[in-house]
Amino acid sequence: MKHTGRAFWIDSPGRGAIRDVALREPGEDEVLVRTLFSGVSRGTETLVFRGGVPVSQHTAMRAPFQEGDFPGPVKYGYLNVGVVEQGPGTLAGRTVFCLYPHQTRYVVPASAVTPVPDTVPAERAVLAGTVETAVNALWDAAPLIGDRVAVVGGGMVGCSVAALLARFPGVRVQLVDADPSRAKTAEALGVSFATPQDADGDRDLVVHASATEQGLARSLELLAAEGTVVELSWYGDRKVSLPLGEAFHSRRLTIRSSQVGTVSPARPGRTYADRLAVALDLLADPALDALITGECAFDDLPGVLPGLASGEIPALCHRVRYAESEGRIG
Repeated sequence: MKHTGRAFWIDSPGRGAIRDVALREPGEDEVLVRTLFSGVSRGTETLVFRGGVPVSQHTAMRAPFQEGDFPGPVKYGYLNVGVVEQGPGTLAGRTVFCLYPHQTRYVVPASAVTPVPDTVPAERAVLAGTVETAVNALWDAAPLIGDRVAVVGGGMVGCSVAALLARFPGVRVQLVDADPSRAKTAEALGVSFATPQDADGDRDLVVHASATEQGLARSLELLAAEGTVVELSWYGDRKVSLPLGEAFHSRRLTIRSSQVGTVSPARPGRTYADRLAVALDLLADPALDALITGECAFDDLPGVLPGLASGEIPALCHRVRYAESEGRIG
């Protein structure tokens, strides 16, 4: 039996299309996966869709199974959950997560897929890549029992960080966002909420994920003396100015970066696979369903992504569902 698939491509900034693809027969150590769901990460993926990846970051921003180059044509994405239709016996028939773009079927090395625990529904498992980012951020941040923490930016990454922080003993977490509707998400995740002007100060730790200059400046204002901002935002080709001439030095504040492309040095010996496995285990919590705020069919993705990129369609993670029967030729 021959296999085909269909993939979503960004043909040029702001314009996408679905293309037919031919698939090779999987080798001995490879798997053929039929996609059940994929997820659109509104921050990074919409930046790519708009053509906002700076030339200097073209290599660093490549997704594991990306085809083409920025700004386009490019096949980009990294939140994919499917069923192994062919592969080693330990994986055949298993639901797996893979850092693969939006495509109905694909062939990858068996080592590139991670089985989804039985406690995690496939519909929620699309969040694994983002929760993995949050895990890495908290490995970098190393919050302590009793810390006062703000998460500035209630997008997909910020909400994931807040959800995990809510599990830490004695940690008081406040999600801070300019959109008052994020209060409902915060409540579902078990944390408090405030708009930037009303946020609690004197924080031991602030995790910044709003991808705005104003958000980062406000994060510094919220810190207690000798506090730390962990910067998770990706600004693409935008420059950011900060008020480092005010109380930054006298209060001995710290800004440190965290990025999922490297496993946190605070966890020596841990691998990418270890980190992803931790993220998938954490997704057993149904509270994380609050991060999935919309869904569309795969065929509708070229028309939906412009709305996600412009903000016309508000979203944290937008889930894409796939038909079960396509991709086979007798």
